[in-house]
Amino acid sequence: MYALPILIGVNIITFVLFFVVNTPDDMARMHLGIKRVSEAAIVKWKDDRGYNKPILFNGRVDGTKKITETIFFQNSVKLFVFDFGRSDSGRDIGYDISQRMWPSLAITVPSLFIGLLAYISFGLILAFFRGSYVDVSGVVLCVIMMSISGLFYIIGGQYLIGKFLHLVPISGYDTGLNAFKFIILPVLVGLIGGIGASTRWYRTIFLEEMNKDYVRTARAKGLPESRVLYRHVLTNGLIPILTGVVVILPSLFMGSLIVESFFAIPGLGSYTIDAINRQDFAIVRSMVFLGSVLYIIGLILTDISYTFVDPRVRLN
Repeated sequence: MYALPILIGVNIITFVLFFVVNTPDDMARMHLGIKRVSEAAIVKWKDDRGYNKPILFNGRVDGTKKITETIFFQNSVKLFVFDFGRSDSGRDIGYDISQRMWPSLAITVPSLFIGLLAYISFGLILAFFRGSYVDVSGVVLCVIMMSISGLFYIIGGQYLIGKFLHLVPISGYDTGLNAFKFIILPVLVGLIGGIGASTRWYRTIFLEEMNKDYVRTARAKGLPESRVLYRHVLTNGLIPILTGVVVILPSLFMGSLIVESFFAIPGLGSYTIDAINRQDFAIVRSMVFLGSVLYIIGLILTDISYTFVDPRVRLN
């Protein structure tokens, strides 16, 4: 029930930022990039993009057009039916999204599932050897990896794997099975870049669970440590894990801004960056709304998944 009011609020805030705080005249001047742009050029730019209409109410027409023939309806209300309209350069935004979503998914989906498997496994290993040299060394390594910028992994991976070893292309993209050789390096870089923070976070979750009474009871019953970890600790640690995963869900569709830009992947991340550089406000506005929708869907799916991993949620 809270999804619709949140989306309406995001839509209104986005509209205010784009068309009230930043008026269509200001948008025209920024887009044209001319210090002393003529009034005729501003009027033509607004006419070509439908920004010449009244903002909320059009008193120059009759009937329902008083509402529909406005900037708010044409650029905000239609977003709720996923009618993104056309970009300021004249392209169909919905078509661009449908084409560019697949390269983004090709990178983010493997990164998510392989990353979850690897990070949770590493976190369990460190928790299992808690207090030992394995645990201490692992935590130190995680802190070191967390302290290194993600750009280092990207540039280092491109140089070592792409340029020095010539195993995969440095950048670019292709369709079909040929895309595999282009997504290996971005996925690998993403996995390595996330090991430090994710492993340390999962380790903290598992250690917190291991200090609870039900774990001590399971050990007192004589259960092997492996079964305690996988049957009890991991199962009860899924709720904070699911909460962390929901933050990643919008990026599955939206892609990674930095990775796609550096590896020249024609996904939605690079699409958004290019729109910002071109000052294409229609695309930026659409991507902000789409990101909000995906985030709210992720929250709803997370709440539903809670009922499967913790029966107490259903009882409440």
